[in-house]
Amino acid sequence: MNEHAGTASPSETGGILPRGDGTTIAYHRLAGKNPGVVFLHGFMSDMTGGKALAVEDFCRRRGQAFVRFDAFGHGASSGRFEDGCIGRWAADAVAVLDALTEGPQLLVGSSMGGWLMLLAALERRGRVAGLLGLAAAPDFTEELLFQAFDAEQKRTLLTGGKVMIDEYEGGDPYPITRQLIEDGRQHLLLHGPIHLSCPVRLIHGQQDGSVPWQTALRLQDHLASADVEVILAKSAGHRLSEPEDIERMLSVLEDLLRKIEG
Repeated sequence: MNEHAGTASPSETGGILPRGDGTTIAYHRLAGKNPGVVFLHGFMSDMTGGKALAVEDFCRRRGQAFVRFDAFGHGASSGRFEDGCIGRWAADAVAVLDALTEGPQLLVGSSMGGWLMLLAALERRGRVAGLLGLAAAPDFTEELLFQAFDAEQKRTLLTGGKVMIDEYEGGDPYPITRQLIEDGRQHLLLHGPIHLSCPVRLIHGQQDGSVPWQTALRLQDHLASADVEVILAKSAGHRLSEPEDIERMLSVLEDLLRKIEG
């Protein structure tokens, strides 16, 4: 594993995690106490977002171990975004857990990262001690993308392998591939019980224009854990990155860490 610390302190490392297929995952890690915290970013985002950095600063001040990373095709990791899919990104999260963390971990997942944290926790039940979802978006490839496509978009997707859409928060057009949709169907969670027993906290804004806030309530219903709490913020949107959103997130994270430590 190549680690290039740069100007980071001895307890902080930034580096590249090689994958067995020749691809690489870029990451940043803090040494500290357990339970460690791992941040999973959202769709078309990366590990340099405000929420990830706020959690990192929180962990640094608390002396907590922490890892943030870029999934395949995102940020500084290798690969093309359009070659990625839910299964691949979930496997990246598991690889990070296995290679870059030790002992119990608390996963924090933003939007798509909320789906990935659930899939990773199902793969590593013995390692994951808690989950914090921020506008978690399980099953979004099917419910929020494919089911929203019109007939022409669905034909283009099925015959051409991808469709370009430009509705994502006013950004540039980006591709949704047939692979993304079909792979996503292999990882849907909201049609049966989710066999996780760890404590889970779900924060969702009721002004979220990307992922309906009712998703958090549906997810709560499907989780087997008896310790699930949903926090609905009436005026918050999808990003949950305003100062009051960050304060709420860190307060919930503090309480969840204390519960796990206790």
